[in-house]
Amino acid sequence: MSAAEFLISPGEITSATKTFTLTGDEGRHAATVKRMRSGEVINLCDGQGIRAIATVTTVLKHSIEVDIMSVSYEAAPEPKFIVVQALAKGERAELAVEMLTEVGADAIIPWKAEHSIGKWDAVDKGLEKWRRTSRESSKQSRRAWIPEICELHTTEQICELIKQAQSAFVLHESADQALAACAIREQGTIMLIVGPEGGISPNELAAFAASGARVVHMGASVMRTSTAGAIAVGGLLMRSQRWS
Repeated sequence: MSAAEFLISPGEITSATKTFTLTGDEGRHAATVKRMRSGEVINLCDGQGIRAIATVTTVLKHSIEVDIMSVSYEAAPEPKFIVVQALAKGERAELAVEMLTEVGADAIIPWKAEHSIGKWDAVDKGLEKWRRTSRESSKQSRRAWIPEICELHTTEQICELIKQAQSAFVLHESADQALAACAIREQGTIMLIVGPEGGISPNELAAFAASGARVVHMGASVMRTSTAGAIAVGGLLMRSQRWS
């Protein structure tokens, strides 16, 4: 069984750290839910490349104390995958964030598309829900880097980001070109745009193409917004050095 993983804040542990007390929600979870015991080995990760292997020495009511055995740093992966994910209805949006995190997306941008069925009454609450989902999924998948959940973007803002990316792809069933046939770069930023349940509007599609994005399909099937992005990222990662 692999060691349990807990998140810490960036800067809390360095290569010089010898002992550490895990407090807050993670410390409470370790002590009362996971019921960690003295002598157990755990992983501590700051979500920005630092991972420590530690041994539990003391279990308190809402925290645990550990001895740090080793600290390592994992560089940010290249190429960087940014996924623009349209707001979706109900739990589909959180499912999309969960799957994108597990498969390896490095940043997820919520997009208020013209045909988005899902709406955020309170943007801050919507962002926090996505960030919480990404953090939990990062722990489960043992990621050294937690994907950045960016602020809610408009179509115009997405167009500006497309112009800055090394490669940008819009997933759409009407495309003539297959994503599988597109060459990818090993450095820089690869952007994927996933539409909502109601589809990407003609105006949005035209704006993205005019900004430099390639409109591509992933075969004959029309996939749900909750799964399309993760499948696309996984397909590209299989052809990159990240999965070699």
